[in-house]
Amino acid sequence: MEVIFIKDLKNQGKKGQIKEVKDGYAENFLIKNGYAVKKTKENVAKLNHELAKKEQENEKNKLEALKLKEELSKVVLEFKVKTGEGDKVFGSVTPKQIKEELEKKGYKIEKNKIDKTMPIASLGFHNVEINLYNDISTTIKVHVIK
Repeated sequence: MEVIFIKDLKNQGKKGQIKEVKDGYAENFLIKNGYAVKKTKENVAKLNHELAKKEQENEKNKLEALKLKEELSKVVLEFKVKTGEGDKVFGSVTPKQIKEELEKKGYKIEKNKIDKTMPIASLGFHNVEINLYNDISTTIKVHVIK
């Protein structure tokens, strides 16, 4: 029996995948537990409609990310920090602080999208990478002053 997976099932199938499985397995496990539906003309049409809708949404999100990339590439964030002897910075500038500063400027970026591989713990200009969408990222400048 051919089934269309409507949920991901580890080692069996991903959402939207059409797969041939044994009748008993399909009826007694996959369909019964809501992991799949029988492959019928109606269900295939429904799947194609959902895939087209998802593709359209992905395209819209990609265009928004490209627009945001253009805007963010011009942004310079300035952080005033306390310093000690020899201009040694106390603490560091965190992704949370960067997120909050971007929100003040009107950009809504999630904290986990901001690259946190290196803490910013010195004065001067630093480049921070922000992942906007699957393969779209941009770099903003962070200026740390005393």
